Amino acid sequence: MTRRELIKRLHEAFYPQYTQADVEQLVSILLEHMSQTLAADDRIEIRGFGSFRLRHLPLRPARNPRTGERVMAPASASPRFKPGKELARRVNAGSKLTTGRDPVRDKPRRSGRGRIARTA
Repeated sequence: MTRRELIKRLHEAFYPQYTQADVEQLVSILLEHMSQTLAADDRIEIRGFGSFRLRHLPLRPARNPRTGERVMAPASASPRFKPGKELARRVNAGSKLTTGRDPVRDKPRRSGRGRIARTA
């Protein structure tokens, strides 16, 4: 789904009394606040959907792919999304039909030494 499709769906389903430009401004404000929250190194949690956080990478050795020269890659941060249980369940609902098991509830059990236990 693109930003334009999101705006159109929100306008049609929830905000028909407003103009599409108003809904576009609402979406822009929401995304701006989310960006600012992540930039401030805070976590965003939307219950039933998932959470966003920053993953910090330290200064680290790397290679220039063109020359093969060793360089130091700068420290950086990138946003990560972790889906919530409800979202994972809904996304994987089709998997249950094909495999006969629920991928969220029926996780492979681990044996005492960290290995996945065999199931019959």
